[in-house]
Amino acid sequence: MCIHLTLNFNNIPNIKEMKRYLFFLIFCIGLTMSLFSQENKSTYPFFRFDGVLKTKFEYAPPIGTSRFSVRNSRLGVSGEIYPNVDYRAQVELSNEGKFEVLDLSGTLRPIEGLSLTIGQTSIPIFNSYTINPGAMMFANRTFLAKYYAGTRDIGFVAKYVKRIGNIPLGMEFGVYNGNTINNPEWSEKMSVAGRLTFGGMKGWRSTMKIYDYPNLPDVHYLLYGADLRYASDNWKIETEIMKRDDKVNSENFVSAYLQSAYCFPLKDSYLFKNLMPAARYDFIDKTGNDVFDVNRLTLGIGFGLSSKPFDSLLRIDYEWYFVNNRLDFMHQNKEMDANKLTVELVYIF
Repeated sequence: MCIHLTLNFNNIPNIKEMKRYLFFLIFCIGLTMSLFSQENKSTYPFFRFDGVLKTKFEYAPPIGTSRFSVRNSRLGVSGEIYPNVDYRAQVELSNEGKFEVLDLSGTLRPIEGLSLTIGQTSIPIFNSYTINPGAMMFANRTFLAKYYAGTRDIGFVAKYVKRIGNIPLGMEFGVYNGNTINNPEWSEKMSVAGRLTFGGMKGWRSTMKIYDYPNLPDVHYLLYGADLRYASDNWKIETEIMKRDDKVNSENFVSAYLQSAYCFPLKDSYLFKNLMPAARYDFIDKTGNDVFDVNRLTLGIGFGLSSKPFDSLLRIDYEWYFVNNRLDFMHQNKEMDANKLTVELVYIF
């Protein structure tokens, strides 16, 4: 088979557009190769493609304004080029109109249970089910996942997983530039993160984590917290508390959430395969006050498009904000801390 490909770089207006063209080129080549290769790990290299599309409508009744938006449009590719030699690449096609590279890393697995990753990747501080748009229980992230710190950086992460009896035990340690994604600047002091995990994604799971994030001269945060989770096939409940100490300005915050959802299966002949009610309470507080600064109650209902629970869906959420002390970073526009209705369509593939 012969494939003829012609590129016309004269039509590419700038570097950002070139990045998009290059990613789509790699994506198309990988897709073509995967279509004509065997679907098993005995053939190298092999590819796995994934994506998330989230489009939504929002209405803020107290303000009387509304908007449509594409919140996430992610494409990713991962796989192995040799046995125990992995890679991961993921891009956001439009994050508020901007193209971003999210993941770009390689992983070595020298012994069973140990993985060594270098490149741009996640920081082991936030749970994937609170920051990954394909795994979130609600349209909007929790306060601590949204406002505390970035979720990715360029660096090195070591992870070791071992079973003690029937309980998985995981240990992670990472070193990063401390300048967040797509910014490989020199650093006088790098950021470090660590996490200890007990249990798997089914049944009981708990983690403890810490993240020292210096970004001199203006920012130096120390984040630490713990969480507890239980999940079955159709039901899950999650809670977490995290504190952020500001070593420069002494503006310390604490935030926590409790959220749960249940999946009721429907007939396969229906467009919607299941029904998923969900509820969440979370707060964020600048320590030293007598009351929590901002509280939020979120109720939602999801209509599953797949027979798999918590997968692609049509979701309707309503958020009630209870503001005792306004926080500037949560009030950059009037709608940020106002009650909101959100109708969201989520595709996971």
